[in-house]
Amino acid sequence: MPQHQAVLLVQAVDALKVRADGIYVDGTFGRGGHSRRILQLMGGQGRLIALDRDPDAIRAGATLKDPRFTLLHARFGELAGALAAVGITRVDGILLDLGVSSPQLDDAARGFSFRFDAPLDLRMDNSRGMTAAQWLAQADASEIREVLKHYGEERFAKQIAAAIVAARSQGGIGSTRQLAALVAHAVPAREPRQDPATRTFQALRIYLNQELEELSLVLTQSLALLNPGGRLAVISFHSLEDRIVKRFMREAAAGARVPRRLPLRAHEMPQPQLQPIGRALRADDAEVARNPRARSAILRVAQRTAHA
Repeated sequence: MPQHQAVLLVQAVDALKVRADGIYVDGTFGRGGHSRRILQLMGGQGRLIALDRDPDAIRAGATLKDPRFTLLHARFGELAGALAAVGITRVDGILLDLGVSSPQLDDAARGFSFRFDAPLDLRMDNSRGMTAAQWLAQADASEIREVLKHYGEERFAKQIAAAIVAARSQGGIGSTRQLAALVAHAVPAREPRQDPATRTFQALRIYLNQELEELSLVLTQSLALLNPGGRLAVISFHSLEDRIVKRFMREAAAGARVPRRLPLRAHEMPQPQLQPIGRALRADDAEVARNPRARSAILRVAQRTAHA
């Protein structure tokens, strides 16, 4: 089993201010690093519900035997419904560790990484949905171009899309190495210390798994789920994710906007639903040295106010 080091483990869990009898959510179980630390801090009356969409993570989590712990096979965009199914409507903290996990990257069969030659899959839940190879086989050039531009911020999206469509007449693209080689050939310039296929793989993964849409869904649901004083801690790994988290927390902290001339008394004004806690936090040099994946991680934390 590939080893996974939870990023910003201590900082993210400590930010939740875990109470002995609290109810907490780990929205991305992975291999359980954050969940195990939450359980260590909870008392006997506490409860932890973890979610993951990856069947491999669910199988790994089956080894965690603790009566306070429940693991659900679900996307975190389904959080409210998943919690309701186990009788929970309010919680004291929610932790989200976004993006792809190390075991997913390190397992060649999952097709997440161009470091290995494997079937081009890229699904976080490989029990359902369309693989990257299947999508590339039927999408037209404009669709591919827009996905690469929007989700990968790829400057050469047009050239890569054209090369993918052209390759279909020669048998298509079925493996990670095929796609990586095609992108390397299509991209006229390279970024320092980055494989030219990096943005393409990121874009396809985010699009196929609807990662940004899922993030927006779970952030909105968190407002209704968190008790007053409850904490939301989110670890993101690239600018698209962090932009959504930052904007959401900023807008929830500002309160709903009303027309400037609307005659409202102070107590009638929409009140903020979140209070940001501290500044965005990054991994220190020691953690990055131990776990290079932590290099791009950003932790943002906010606390639910008493206002509905």
